[in-house]
Amino acid sequence: MFILKRQDVEISSIQHPKKDQQVPILDYQGQTFRLISVFKASQEEEARALWRELTDNRGKACVLLEEPERFSVWGKIRLEQLGNDTGGSHGKTGILIQASILLLQGVYIDIEEFLGARQAALLEKDIAELFQQKQFPQTSPPETVKSLVSIDPLAAPKLPPWQETHVVIFLQELHRLGKSYFGNANFTKQVIYKLEDMPEAERSLFLSWLNQSPLGKLWQ
Repeated sequence: MFILKRQDVEISSIQHPKKDQQVPILDYQGQTFRLISVFKASQEEEARALWRELTDNRGKACVLLEEPERFSVWGKIRLEQLGNDTGGSHGKTGILIQASILLLQGVYIDIEEFLGARQAALLEKDIAELFQQKQFPQTSPPETVKSLVSIDPLAAPKLPPWQETHVVIFLQELHRLGKSYFGNANFTKQVIYKLEDMPEAERSLFLSWLNQSPLGKLWQ
């Protein structure tokens, strides 16, 4: 929609009506935009790719802000929408965990559909062993894996207490397992669509984070 410079806009922050946090807000010609993702100055291509994806492919009203030290992507929002914030009580790490669980469910569903229930059960066992070997917090019982493949992570009041490092390890291992079950890495193209269940801003945040890490080469 717009590619703007810092002098073109006003940036401020407002108190979120339901959460104890400040929300960055960009004002341009009477329109209000909320921060979606931030990129380093060296990541101009990634910033433009996300902006084009949102504006050209998904029809979203977005601003790409060019600054000397960074690029940022902002999505149009009405201030009254903040009260119905789709982010719930989850911060960035919570969003990464939600997306990881959705990818796990996508892999599980495809294995069950194409390879059978027995192979899907073996995946559950492999994931349980992964949690145990890598000492993931509160994910050791096999029943926990069964719940992860069946819950709605976007509505769940409580998510696994993982850190960002756990998410990285999990996605690396999930890709390795998926490749071993399907025999190649093509499964990611189908599974990544599972993220369409996420709200726009959260999905964009996750994909931006993914693309900025070595994981992007595995999953994209």
